[in-house]
Amino acid sequence: MSFDNDCFYCVKDKRQKDIMIEICKLKVSTLYLFKEQTYKGRCVVAYNQHESEIFNLTDEERSFYMNDVASAAGALNKAFSPDKINYGAYADNMTHLHFHIVPKYKNGPNWGGTFEMSPKNKALLSDKEYSQLINKIKENL
Repeated sequence: MSFDNDCFYCVKDKRQKDIMIEICKLKVSTLYLFKEQTYKGRCVVAYNQHESEIFNLTDEERSFYMNDVASAAGALNKAFSPDKINYGAYADNMTHLHFHIVPKYKNGPNWGGTFEMSPKNKALLSDKEYSQLINKIKENL
C-alpha cells in the first residue's frame, strides 16, 4: 500500500482531525465530514492509498473509487435534499487523491458559483450536531 509520511490522509494526525471527522470506510476510500459546515453535509471521499492522480489508478481501482464517490454523494442527496451536489478535486497542495462532495442550496452560500474551500466566517458545530449529521449520512449510505 502506498503511503506518504507528510500526508495527513495517510498519517491521520492532528492536522486532519482538526478539520474533519471520519464517518466510515467505503470500498476503497474513507468518507469524512468537514468540520466547517457552511455547506450543510460537506464531505470528502479520500482514496485509501496515497495516489495523487486519478489517471494513475487501474480501471478497476478507478471504478471502485468513483462508485464510492457516487455512493457518498447519493447519501448526502438523500440525507439533506440539496438543490445540487458540487464536486471538487483540486489537490495542488494536498497531493492525496480526494474529492470534496459539497451539497449546494439555491438560497445558500455561493449558489451558481464555486464553493469556498475556507470560508471567512466558519460554520462550526457542536459535537452533538456533528454526530447528528454523521448519523444521517450513515443512515443513507
